[in-house]
Amino acid sequence: MARTDVRFREAYNTLIEICAGLGESASLPSENALARSMGVSRTVVRAGLQRLSDEEIIRWEGRQKVLLRRPGAADRLEIRIDGPDADTLETRFLEWVLRFDVPAGTTLNVAQLSREFGVAPHVLQEFLAGFTRFGLVERRQRGGWRLLGFTADFAVELSEFRTVLELNAVRQLVALPPGHEIWPRLEGLRARHLDLASRLDRDFHEFSRLDEAFHTTVTGVVRNRFVAEFQKVISLIFHYHYTWDKTEEKRRNAAAIAEHLDWIEAMLARDAAASDAAALRHLRTSKTTLLSSMRSHRQA
Repeated sequence: MARTDVRFREAYNTLIEICAGLGESASLPSENALARSMGVSRTVVRAGLQRLSDEEIIRWEGRQKVLLRRPGAADRLEIRIDGPDADTLETRFLEWVLRFDVPAGTTLNVAQLSREFGVAPHVLQEFLAGFTRFGLVERRQRGGWRLLGFTADFAVELSEFRTVLELNAVRQLVALPPGHEIWPRLEGLRARHLDLASRLDRDFHEFSRLDEAFHTTVTGVVRNRFVAEFQKVISLIFHYHYTWDKTEEKRRNAAAIAEHLDWIEAMLARDAAASDAAALRHLRTSKTTLLSSMRSHRQA
């Protein structure tokens, strides 16, 4: 729905509300007064008045606008704002949180955010209600929403939860049969890691995408709706932190590639103990890097 059409429908519904509050045969205010009170142009007001007249809600003759009948809910126009789907909205909201533009504890302005994300306010309200499960926002006791934000405590808890999920995935992965699709995928990931390691001097910034692909592949062997629910948030946060701290990025990425390769080799060997140890080593490094990146980002 075009924005101009949305604006008209909103204005028309406001006129409906005005008419609903009038007595029988009452007159509407002047066009100028309506435009000022509604915050729209006289052109929009005239278009709305014309529709009221066409629907026989008012009689419009010159400057006289007389109510013929009080409108009901059926007279209102539907307002549907085309916007991002749920997954896209979730990603955009997470990116907004992870930019740290707004400090933790800030009361969220739903009207302003709905404009920023291109969704209707009621859609954003429903989204926030569902998003509370991640602990980044909360409903205020007196109404509205508060941003809890991505804090150091949140990062620690997220890292610990990530470790639980990924160790569980590793233990399931190494028990999979030889013909399972995971084995050629791991072989492909090993080749991609070796390729990036060979050209790391100039292409070290490509590691964040490879890191995301690797961890998503490992956790993807678990067919569990709750793992899938949280994995997207985990992946985005651990991917996003690469944009916070660029100091010694090449060295950190080289070390992470080496840790990934050790982990991949252990899984390809179906060595459960070695896979657990390699996974723990890398996940502890990731936790340290995440917390360090948060400090560097906030000091920048």
